[in-house]
Amino acid sequence: MLTPGRALAQNAESGRELPRVQAFDALYAMGVRPRHGEVIMIAGRSGTQKSGFALYWVAQMNLPTLYFSADMSAFTASSRLASMATRDTTEMVEAGMAEGGKYRQAYLDALAHLNVTFSFGSPLRWQTVDEELEAYVELWDAYPQVIVFDNLMDFEGAESDYTEQMAVMSNATELARATGATVMIMHHASDKAWEAKTNPWAPPSRDQVKGGLSEKPELSLSVALDPTSMAYNVACIKQRMGPCDPTAGRYATMICEPEYTSFKKAETMLQTSQPNTPAPAGSGWSPVTVLLGS
Repeated sequence: MLTPGRALAQNAESGRELPRVQAFDALYAMGVRPRHGEVIMIAGRSGTQKSGFALYWVAQMNLPTLYFSADMSAFTASSRLASMATRDTTEMVEAGMAEGGKYRQAYLDALAHLNVTFSFGSPLRWQTVDEELEAYVELWDAYPQVIVFDNLMDFEGAESDYTEQMAVMSNATELARATGATVMIMHHASDKAWEAKTNPWAPPSRDQVKGGLSEKPELSLSVALDPTSMAYNVACIKQRMGPCDPTAGRYATMICEPEYTSFKKAETMLQTSQPNTPAPAGSGWSPVTVLLGS
């Protein structure tokens, strides 16, 4: 049992803001503040670079990270990181690794500084998570600062069972509390909603996230990729300690470079899916569009 003062003193460090990523400046400008120890959901429709977004995020922060991937193969994940670090396409990475010699060594050297550890396999099982965490602590004598689950529906039994999906979210929250790690979890939004057909490049609203599970984490982001311009749109549909917009009508825009698994700032950082529509009452959003300098 803790008094409010003792609780604040003991947990102030765990609630500090995560290191900022320059490409995400538009997101921070909207008041989004990802923090240590939170559960963060990244939700989007199929093919919207959710895994690439999460991989880029953790690589740029470069905090000690344990990444559970059921959605990417070992080669896909590692080649994406090598591409990100060298600005060579994944095809070039594949060719260089096959060539061997100095080309292979260059890619291995590019990855040497990263603090990302992977666990591959599908489906994801909590027993595997426990075993991997035990091995991580045995190796590093500390818990990872970031744990990534890619993705929620790849957990055993959670493909379509709402009860199992809720159990995954509860366990993820318990894991974050027990370890102090930020837990990122990817999830799907509906491809059958009316908005998915009429406005597919806008981030899905909170009610389009499957199972309504975006309400559980401290922070939920919804993402969408416009393949015609490579604009990557990110909305904050839930934030416990800051402004959010469950309709996803306001979103930050950055540029996605899928061939390098990279992101960069766009000229116009804040967007709205309805340009002349005021922000929802009480949402906390500023109606101002922030522009980057030249």
